[in-house]
Amino acid sequence: MLFIVLLTVTGLPLRAQVIDDGLQYVPYAAAIGLDYCGVGAVARHPLRERIAVAATSYAALTAVAGGLKLTVSERRPDGSDTRSFPSGHAARAFAGAELVRAEYGWDWGLAAYAVATGVSVLRVTGDHHYAHDVLAGAAVGILSARAAYWLLPLERRLFQWDENSVSVSALPIYEHGTRTVGLALTATLR
Repeated sequence: MLFIVLLTVTGLPLRAQVIDDGLQYVPYAAAIGLDYCGVGAVARHPLRERIAVAATSYAALTAVAGGLKLTVSERRPDGSDTRSFPSGHAARAFAGAELVRAEYGWDWGLAAYAVATGVSVLRVTGDHHYAHDVLAGAAVGILSARAAYWLLPLERRLFQWDENSVSVSALPIYEHGTRTVGLALTATLR
């Protein structure tokens, strides 16, 4: 079975919102691939399990944060809509930070948590969220990461993973004309 995932981010004018829009995913990327960056980081789980945990935590936080946004309907500080509580950006950033901490320890985890905190500060100072929105988002993100690790043994059984059951490759993509960056992931499951 072959799965192909293509993720892209199209270039936009550089302003605070664009920075936090991209920065929220940095901890997730680090959780999955920091050990491939040549910095001496050693992950606690193999790549396929890091991808599974990241996907599970992302799905969980999206469901919880999205459900809360629809239920609470809090107006944003800038008045643009009623989806302020909780902050999805903070949830994604803190989930990724917790994944980094769990995979690589507190040395790398502190850096990831600093990035997540920076995303949250940008969301508040940019008038997209109130402080309680980003605090709730952080809690949702951290709890979703912990839940994903709790579900990992179930995923191992579900996918019948053994040492040689999956092959994953990644290809970074950059298109100068549209200032688009992306990542193509290919996973072959046996």
